[in-house]
Amino acid sequence: MSDTPVSQSNFYTLSPGDLTRLALQIKQWGQELGFAQIGICDTDLTAQEPQLQQWLDNGYHGEMGYMESHGMMRARPHELHPGTTRVISARMDYLPPKAGFATNLSDPNLAYISRYAGGRDYHKMIRNRLKKLGQMIEAELLNLGASKPGFRPFVDSAPILERPLAAKAGLGWTGKHSLLLNQDAGSWFFLGELFIDLALPVDIPVVEGCNTCVACIKSCPTNAIVEPYIVDGRRCISYLTIELQGAIPEEFRPLIGNRIYGCDDCQLVCPVNNKAPLTNEHDFHTRDPLKQPQLLTLFGWSEAEFLKITEGSPIRRIGHKRWLRNIAVALGNAPASNDIVTALEQRKTSEEVDEVVIEHIDWALTQQQEKQLQEQASPNRKTQRVIRSVEKGLPRDA
Repeated sequence: MSDTPVSQSNFYTLSPGDLTRLALQIKQWGQELGFAQIGICDTDLTAQEPQLQQWLDNGYHGEMGYMESHGMMRARPHELHPGTTRVISARMDYLPPKAGFATNLSDPNLAYISRYAGGRDYHKMIRNRLKKLGQMIEAELLNLGASKPGFRPFVDSAPILERPLAAKAGLGWTGKHSLLLNQDAGSWFFLGELFIDLALPVDIPVVEGCNTCVACIKSCPTNAIVEPYIVDGRRCISYLTIELQGAIPEEFRPLIGNRIYGCDDCQLVCPVNNKAPLTNEHDFHTRDPLKQPQLLTLFGWSEAEFLKITEGSPIRRIGHKRWLRNIAVALGNAPASNDIVTALEQRKTSEEVDEVVIEHIDWALTQQQEKQLQEQASPNRKTQRVIRSVEKGLPRDA
């Protein structure tokens, strides 16, 4: 194909060769900005629309009303940002050093926090870098004598099917747990998108690599992966501890264990994750107060302490009361302890709790009292399986 511009106007029209060179330059700029990988795709997600509608019809989104409030716009990037012809999808790794997965899960007196949330909130950081990438593209186009592009960055903050877009852009394939998997990076990464109105060459999708593996399905504590690639959000611990506003259904409380903010189990047992690199971003390292923290310590934080320690963290979004709600459940699942009973009783009478928190404290007290009358229970079978998988497959991060 010739590099001769197709047409001329007041601005230079980019040739196919120009666009190919620009796509390569964008990927290089992405690495300079801290992204581990950049891919490019078109905006056609027509094949995803029936699947999205069925998931919504099944009610798997639970209280996440925002999942249906925009209709099928989620699968139509060109409607969300008119003029968009390409999506530049970006991957940024977040696995912190010394993750201590098995150490954490095997001690029921410690609080388990999903490892993406132990450091700085990723939204603003990645959005700013995507904006910078857009500005670099704009500067290059102006340098070539072309017109300014129309672009807009997104990071998990708008109705976008980011994982199908990333898969289409060649960043990985959709695993049976519904997360994106990359052969070299596993699933420990954030995604962001830059919508743009340039007809850049697109990348080739990756062939799925899960094959017959169903480790994630078997190990989900609450059986939230109802079939390959389909997650019932209402059963997912991440939903129950982060998205759910009210009371956690009693059937799920014993299964939550010591997970007080999110859950990584489906990732921990995934064999693709044994190659995952550690993040290059210090901001994603786990903050000291959140490294293998004692449940009782976190339960004792006042609202002021909670807000101060979680400033700039994803955890802050659930608020102090839901934080206490989640920890109360974990304390109910912990081994019998007079210290735990005392802490629960004292917190119940504090001015920082509401009826929902009190209900979970009462449940936890009942669990503690029952355990004092019987032998201590060991971690449930699925959690033991996850711990063994981490010790064997992720020894660096165990």
